[in-house]
Amino acid sequence: MSFNSTFGSAAGQLATAQLYADAGTDYTTLSWAEKQWMAWYIWIGNPLIATGIASFLLHETVYFGRCIPWMIVDAIPYFRKWKLQPAKIPTPEEQWECTRGVLFSHFTVEGPAILLFHPVAEAVGMSTWQVPFPSWQTMLPQLAFFFFFEDMFHYFSHQLLHTPLLYKHIHKLHHKYSAPFGLAAEYAHPLEVMILGTGTIVGPLLYCWFTQNLHIFTVYIWIMLRLFQAIDAHSGYDFPWSLQYIVPFWSGAEHHDFHHMAFVNNFSTSFRWWDRVLGTDDKYLAYRKRVRAATKGLDAAHRKAVEEKMVAEAEQEGFAAEKEVERKAESKKVQ
Repeated sequence: MSFNSTFGSAAGQLATAQLYADAGTDYTTLSWAEKQWMAWYIWIGNPLIATGIASFLLHETVYFGRCIPWMIVDAIPYFRKWKLQPAKIPTPEEQWECTRGVLFSHFTVEGPAILLFHPVAEAVGMSTWQVPFPSWQTMLPQLAFFFFFEDMFHYFSHQLLHTPLLYKHIHKLHHKYSAPFGLAAEYAHPLEVMILGTGTIVGPLLYCWFTQNLHIFTVYIWIMLRLFQAIDAHSGYDFPWSLQYIVPFWSGAEHHDFHHMAFVNNFSTSFRWWDRVLGTDDKYLAYRKRVRAATKGLDAAHRKAVEEKMVAEAEQEGFAAEKEVERKAESKKVQ
């Protein structure tokens, strides 16, 4: 089929319907979701455009849909007891500034890449318009691989972004907020968006290239889970029911918040094992040990005061570490 058919044209719709007929699709055996998937592709009449629009809308809906609950939590004082840096609540002005930056990135960097994903996906053998969807037994190990690959890619790329020149010219923008909040998950320089986003999408592409067994529906589930992970890690809240207390090696907000606050350590995204194995959580572990020792036996009020003091000290150490990295970047330019 030609992918140059006009959006929503009768000819395009007939051509797309013929795709399903040629594939031997049995409509009577499809689930409700699979029928809607098929109807969407037929209605758009162009698989490239249908995939592009669906992918972009999914990304925007999930990203901002997940951020809104955290914005509500930030506005309710009751939740401050679980705020990792309770003295730093994002203001409406900060949230709006962050939103503008994120939207700019979404429409100028992520948007074009998302809209062009369909031909790349099909080039490596990924199913897109096809139905039925794969089973959960097929998808679960694929999702596990995507999580592992992205976490590994992000760990080493993130460390690279903390080298003097790359930090000063690229990664510094993401560290604008030493107390992160949900919206700031994708607040980053366009080059950083492309670099770290590579780990999210190259995993599925490589998997599909070698196995020839991947549906874009699975990739959509992966993107949703990845967005939830990234936003929650930047939320700034550590609840008793947070996932790291259920899955011991999960990173979570408590792990990543330290990275923003102290500037050092904790370079991974989803899991803690790379930081633990390679020793890039030593300062984090020492900090948590000091906090436990300093607050042992204290009542809630005194505990809060001690924790806020230690947070402020760690933040100042982080500012000093950041300035040292920037100083090294300047010295390299002079050389």
